[in-house]
Amino acid sequence: MLAYSPTPSFMVWSGFIGFLRHQIYAVMKKAILILFTCLSTASFLFGQGKPKYDPEMIPSPVFDDEPGYVELYWKAWEQAYDHVKYQQGLVQPLYMDEGLWDDTIWIWDSEFMVMFCKYAPELFPGIQTLDNFYYTMLESSSSSLRIQHPDNPAFFPWVEAEYYKFTGDKGHLRDLIHEKKFLQRYYDEYGKLSPEVKLQFEHAPISLQFKEIGYLWSGVSSGMDNTPRTRPGEILWVDAIAQRALSALYISRLAKEVGDKALYREFRAHYLSLKKLINRYYWDRKDHCYYDVMASQDHSLTKILTPASFWPVLAEIPAKSQVRKMAAFALHPDRLGGSVPWVTVSRSDEDFDIRDGHYWKGAMWLPTAYMAIKSLEKYGLFEEAGKTAESVLQHVFKTYRDYDPHTIWECYSPVAALPSTNFGERVRPDFCGWSALGPISLFIENVLGFYDVDAASGTVRWNLHQTCRHGIERLSFGDVKADIVYDNGVVHVRTNKDFILVINGKKYSVPASGRKIVL
Repeated sequence: MLAYSPTPSFMVWSGFIGFLRHQIYAVMKKAILILFTCLSTASFLFGQGKPKYDPEMIPSPVFDDEPGYVELYWKAWEQAYDHVKYQQGLVQPLYMDEGLWDDTIWIWDSEFMVMFCKYAPELFPGIQTLDNFYYTMLESSSSSLRIQHPDNPAFFPWVEAEYYKFTGDKGHLRDLIHEKKFLQRYYDEYGKLSPEVKLQFEHAPISLQFKEIGYLWSGVSSGMDNTPRTRPGEILWVDAIAQRALSALYISRLAKEVGDKALYREFRAHYLSLKKLINRYYWDRKDHCYYDVMASQDHSLTKILTPASFWPVLAEIPAKSQVRKMAAFALHPDRLGGSVPWVTVSRSDEDFDIRDGHYWKGAMWLPTAYMAIKSLEKYGLFEEAGKTAESVLQHVFKTYRDYDPHTIWECYSPVAALPSTNFGERVRPDFCGWSALGPISLFIENVLGFYDVDAASGTVRWNLHQTCRHGIERLSFGDVKADIVYDNGVVHVRTNKDFILVINGKKYSVPASGRKIVL
C-alpha cells in the first residue's frame, strides 16, 4: 500500500482551517465567559447572593378559625423577601432593607426586623444586618449606606438575645462580647452621644443628650416622628432611659450565658442603678404608669400616655403588681385600648387624630404594639397580650382584605380598616419592613401562642389558649425541626430530635420519634 502524501496546497489549507477553528473556539470561549460574567454581575446587582425564596424553609402556621391570617402570614414573608437587598460597599452586603430609602439604613427598623427574620435565618439576613451598624459606628468601617439617625433607639442586646434563643450559637455571643466587644462598646458610645458629636459618616443631627436624670431627645430620633409628647416643652424621654436599662439587663444576661462573671456584675450594676432611677422619677403612683419627665428643675411628669410608657416594663423595671395596674389603666378603651389597641397616643389626648391617626398622633404601629405586647408577656399577662395581639392582627388583616391595594402598610388608622397618613399622604405600602411583626411574630407567638423558644435548653413554651385546630409546622430552633399541632384535645408532635414542650406551664418530654399528648 502506498503511503498518502498530502500536497503542499492541502497542507496550507489544512493549517489555515486549523488556525481558523482555534480562533473560533477562542472567540466562542471568550463570548461564553463574557455572557457568564454578565449573568453573574446581573445576579450580583439584582438578587446577588440572595438564596432562592423557598417556603419550605419557613415555619408553616395552622389556624383553622381564620385561614386569612395564614394567607396574610405568607404575604408578609413574600414582601419581606423583596426587602432582602444586596449592595456593595457594606460589611454585610446582603441585608434587610426597611422599605424607606435605598441609600439609608435605620437602627430601630433593623433591630425589629430581626424579630421575625429569626424564624427563617437561612433566607433572611436579619442578624447580619446589624453588623452594618456595629462596624460603621464602632470600627469606622466605610459604608455605601448612611445611618440616618445614629441616636435611634438602641436595644441591640435584647435583639441579639432573642436571636440567640433560636440558634443556641455561643460562638456568635463570644464574638459580640469577648472578641469585638460590640455590645458593651456600643452601650458606652451611645451614652456619650450629644449634638456636638460628629461621626465619620453623613447623618442627621444628633439630639440625644444626657441631662441629670435622663435623656433629651426628639420625636424624629426616637422614631416617633410627630408624637405630641413634646407638647409641654423640653422633656426627658422615658423610652430613652428604659432602652438603656434594657440593654444593660441583656448584656448582663448574655455575659452570664458565656461565663463572663465580671462583665455580668458590671452591667447588672448599671441595670440596677437605672432601675432605681426610673422607678423614682418616671413612675406615677396615681395612674400606675410610667411617663416622660419635664426637663425643668421640678421634674414633673408629663402625663401624656403612649406605648413608650411600656419600655420600662419590657426592661423588667416594675413589680408584677405594678404591671397589672398599668395594663388595666393603659388598655382602657379611652386610652391605648379598644378594638384597635396600642394606638400611639391615648384616645383621650387632645392631639389624638380621630380621622386616621396621622402617623404618630394615634396610628397603630406594629413595632410599638409588638414591644408593648412582649412587655406584658414577660410578666405572665398572657390573656392581655393574646387578646391585644389578635386584635392587632385582625385589624391588619381586615385592612389587607378590604382596602385596595391589598397589602401591608407602614402604620394603620386607629378607627377603621385603613392605612394612616403622613404629611397628608397615605403611608407607605408593602412595608415588610417591620410591619411583618404582626402577620408573622405576633401570629406565631401570641395568637398561636408559641411565646418562648429556647434552643440552648431545647425548650418550647406554649400558651395554648385557642380551641380550633392550630399550631405550627417546620418550627426550627438549634438543630431541632418540629411540627406541633393541637386538634380536638390532642397535641400531635413530630420532631427530628428530642426537646421539651411546656404547655400552659406543664412540661412534656418529646422524643425524636414524636408524641401525642392528650390534654
